[in-house]
Amino acid sequence: AVAAHAINVAGLKPGSNVIVAGAGMVGIFVIKLLKLFGANKILVIDIDQKKLNLASEYGADVIINPGESDTSDIIKKHTKNRGADLSFEVVGIEETVNHCVNNTRKGGTVVLVGNLSPQITFPLQKVVTQEMSILGSCAIKGEYELVLELLSEKKVDPAGLISAVAPLSEGADWFKRLYNKEKGLNKVILTP
Repeated sequence: AVAAHAINVAGLKPGSNVIVAGAGMVGIFVIKLLKLFGANKILVIDIDQKKLNLASEYGADVIINPGESDTSDIIKKHTKNRGADLSFEVVGIEETVNHCVNNTRKGGTVVLVGNLSPQITFPLQKVVTQEMSILGSCAIKGEYELVLELLSEKKVDPAGLISAVAPLSEGADWFKRLYNKEKGLNKVILTP
């Protein structure tokens, strides 16, 4: 529902070229919903190749690892030198916010979803002179019904992202394993 809310906040127009910076779970669902709702080209930025591969499976048209290639050059190539119409930043660190701002076209929109860093520096001059919109998206606001409908119609299937189902009594251990980024873990469902 967080991903659906971010897309609602953005006001996605079908045919838009879109950047998603961050291919964690929220980013993956943003990608899937962008594809469902008519985005033209979805360009995904992440430093983790495994996450980028997952992004491809869920609908990313172009995957970019900024540690291995020039992010701006690739985005320009796939947007006819314009930049993205819309960008979703779903990490919340300065580097990814700046990737979004620097690669969004004049008059475009950047939606900030991630919030790992409490404060960042970003290119204010570019935002102002390029007349960009910067929007914040936090949690949800009435998207559960839409998400439940998409799940019931099998348009979104999270089953492939669930790594384990475990009893709630093991929750602390699972959170520790997730926090330590144990290989192969995505989402864990804890049951009472």
